[in-house]
Order: sequence, then C-alpha cells, then structure tokens
Amino acid sequence: MNVPHSPARRDYEAMAREVRDGLAAEATPWQRMQAVVDAIWRRLGNDHGGVSWVGFYLPVDDRTELVLGPRRDKPACSPIGLHGVCGRAFTTQQPAVVRDVAALGDRYIACDPRDRSEAVVPVTDCQGRCVAVLDLDSHDVGAFDQGDLDGLRRVLAAADLGPSS
Repeated sequence: MNVPHSPARRDYEAMAREVRDGLAAEATPWQRMQAVVDAIWRRLGNDHGGVSWVGFYLPVDDRTELVLGPRRDKPACSPIGLHGVCGRAFTTQQPAVVRDVAALGDRYIACDPRDRSEAVVPVTDCQGRCVAVLDLDSHDVGAFDQGDLDGLRRVLAAADLGPSS
C-alpha cells in the first residue's frame, strides 16, 4: 500500500536544524518540547506530511497516568491511562509504531476517531528515567515506520531531549 505521505520523504534533519537553531541555551524543558512540536507540525502537519496531531504526554507525580504537554494543533485526551500506546512506551521506555490502531481494540485510546496510525517515542532524562513521550498521529494507515522513530529521536536530541541527548 502506498501511503500518500511517505515516511521516506520526511526531512527530519531539517527539523532537527530548525529546533537546534531556534532554541536559546537557557530554554526550559517545556520550551524545548514546544520547539520540537512546532518544527514537526510545520513540516508534517495535515497536508504537509500526513500528521494529524503531534504532542507530548508527561507523567503525573505518582506516575500512574499521563497528562497533555506541548502539542499542535487541536485538543487531545488528558489525562490518559498507561494501558494505551503512549503509556506502554512510557512504562517500557520503548518506542512504538502502530500501523493500524484499529488492530489494538480497547488497548487504543482514541482522542480523534479519524486517527488510523501512531508513532510514540519515549523521552528520558540523564538518569535514564522516562519523563515524557512524544506522540504523533495520522489519519492514514501505515503512516509511520522505523525511519520515523529514528528521525524523531534526532529531532529530540537537537532539543537536548530524549534518549540521544
């Protein structure tokens, strides 16, 4: 199946440069996350690259659920439990690509019923503790692949966030 917005055509290096060049050294973690979200949205949001939503989820104090952090361009569910894709990426610290969210059944938290695929990347601090997850959704089945996970890690690293920082 040919996805209208092929993952292979996404320029994550340009997103990483945009983030790196646009951030002040003293930027807060929230500002760094917002810069990541904005760069991804500018290049991939809606008609540009097939992403219908991008944002971060952050743990609450007791780490039993996640709440919405910086995001674009519409509201999303918050708080969410740890049983969904974001929660599993948070608890296992493993990224995830879901080709078709319909296959997950009740293990999928649907904020927008039009979403059909998802990519999630955990963000860890210098002690290796997961502090957030970056979540991308698409209305297209099969919109994400391993190349997207690798590219998103580079964008997170450019913001001094994530496993590569």
